[in-house]
Amino acid sequence: MKSIKIGVVCLARNTFDFNAAAQIYKKAVGDMRQIAGVDWVFVDELVMEPEEAVNAGKRIAAKNPDAVVIISGTFHLGHLALIIDKYVRKPILLWGFNELPYNGGKIRLNSVCGVNLNASNLYKSGNSRYTCCILDEIDTEWLDAVRMKAALDNAHVGLAGYRAHGFFNLSVEDTALFEKTGILIDHYELKDLMEGCRDDGLGFSVSEIKDIFDCSGITDTQTEKAAALSNSLECFLQKNKLDALAIRCWPEFADMFGTSPCAAMSLLGGKGYTLGCEGDIEGTISMLACNAVAQYPAFLADLSQVNLKEDYALMWHCGVAAYPLWDNVSARSLDTYFAGGRGLTADFVMRSGPVTVMRIDTARGKTRLFLQKGEALPIKKELKGTYCKTRFDKHIQEVLDTVTANGIAHHVSLIYGDFTGTMKKFASIMGFELIG
Repeated sequence: MKSIKIGVVCLARNTFDFNAAAQIYKKAVGDMRQIAGVDWVFVDELVMEPEEAVNAGKRIAAKNPDAVVIISGTFHLGHLALIIDKYVRKPILLWGFNELPYNGGKIRLNSVCGVNLNASNLYKSGNSRYTCCILDEIDTEWLDAVRMKAALDNAHVGLAGYRAHGFFNLSVEDTALFEKTGILIDHYELKDLMEGCRDDGLGFSVSEIKDIFDCSGITDTQTEKAAALSNSLECFLQKNKLDALAIRCWPEFADMFGTSPCAAMSLLGGKGYTLGCEGDIEGTISMLACNAVAQYPAFLADLSQVNLKEDYALMWHCGVAAYPLWDNVSARSLDTYFAGGRGLTADFVMRSGPVTVMRIDTARGKTRLFLQKGEALPIKKELKGTYCKTRFDKHIQEVLDTVTANGIAHHVSLIYGDFTGTMKKFASIMGFELIG
């Protein structure tokens, strides 16, 4: 889980029951302090006047938060949220409390109207990076959306080689990607992954690999190559301080190094590294964003097969899924079924359970977020590679039609759990068009 820093301020007006709002805010602060992975910057006092908003905005901005929560404790002056936004300039959660029982015929808080006022003022001032909620507790989906954005904000992402041969749809324009995400891609040669980077404390040993995978179908030399490559890759990632790396894994890789990177990427994915195959930058940063919130590592998958009659898809890739995604039933093995026996891959069926599929994808000058929710179902191991049988909330024909009609690239990031609410808020915060 990605750690984030969040500023919090509560607005009020003394013509409403501000004392009750202060008590509700105090309890909310106590509840928020219990949430893991958040460094809070609280303005303890209610903010009622423009001068107080200036001070609150400066105090929060000085801590450089990832986002700010502006609570309408009661209805309040319209200046206040705009002043805070002027100083903080980060994504905003506009949070309103549920109305209290009436007292003497008066609305006590009028908090919802305060949220409406702030949303309208922000929108008309050109700011669309806000999310609204009326809850007794903070919107944790929004917090996770901020985690996803924060994972990209300061990420160091690399591309080793180029996109895979003929995969034109995986290309990115570096400065456009920077504009949309803040990420600048560093480019490396494939030989950089293998030259001058070794550390005995990194990667996986042969014995560790044999503890994880059934290696009876490969030679000791092939296992040794997987171990050596896992060491070299982890050393490269640490030496260059990379948060994520996309690798042109074919066609040259096996010829140059005597083995494909799939097995090593599966191993390092299990260690928490974000590695994307086939030089897919937007697929890799999709995984990076997903890994900020998911319990298990993200899987860069092809929507490989569809069964229209039985309504499911096979989410497959040639053997790169992180090894903890194993279903604990099938044989978890290494195999060399492609690249003339040098395509060393992980082979297993992935775990069952709720899944969320997403992809950050740019086309025709717009960055979109493709999103679907589904369920990974049990399946017998009959194929090489790593895969799961998935039934989506929508019929697979509709999902396929959406993908093809919108030109979504043929890789998606799959994570376990239902993160659709979080993903929608992430898309809104980032200014991505939502497709799903």
